[in-house]
Amino acid sequence: MKLIKQFIAVSTLAFTAFAVAAPAEAPDVLVKRISNDVINTAKTDKDIQAGNINKVTALVDAKILPYVDFQRMTALAAGRYWRDATPEQKTALSNEFRQLLIHTYSGALSQIKNETVEFKPLRADPADTEVEVKSVVNVQRGEPIQLNYRLSKGDSGWKIFDINVLGAWLVETYRGTFSTEISKGGIDGLIKKLADRNKELANKPLKAPGK
Repeated sequence: MKLIKQFIAVSTLAFTAFAVAAPAEAPDVLVKRISNDVINTAKTDKDIQAGNINKVTALVDAKILPYVDFQRMTALAAGRYWRDATPEQKTALSNEFRQLLIHTYSGALSQIKNETVEFKPLRADPADTEVEVKSVVNVQRGEPIQLNYRLSKGDSGWKIFDINVLGAWLVETYRGTFSTEISKGGIDGLIKKLADRNKELANKPLKAPGK
């Protein structure tokens, strides 16, 4: 269940080039398409189910990363500290945060079995440039899990910049962690903390032997 929650916490995620969404594609249609595409691929690809990190990473790169605004996500998570960071620090922090979410997502992605996603009707005005897309994830065991997305519309189309799982927004969750680490060692300290964690996760198999 923990890995499933991690999956949906960064589903359609995770933070450099962005693909351009089809101009006529509504935000809820976009999220639904990405979710279904990723879940269906994960279910049917034996290499992904076996925990093949290269196949999982390739799926994340192709199907998820183009539709996430990692810079805005990182800026929101860093809060007031973001404006004091240098351009180099902003780039490094965004890259490490992006990599952390990829590792988390990859581990959960290999665990997908029979999950399905149901989307609720979008309540938004056609002129809105920020919307919230609401859905629930049906898991094999347990109650359906709330999963909502915040998207903003830019020159290249709609992009996800925050995700809510069970009432907790991803950005808000990381903001506390980021603030604590920055207070200890500044922006560079946070960057190092994330880099160390990413190295640790890179050397950890997606699945335990025999699973």
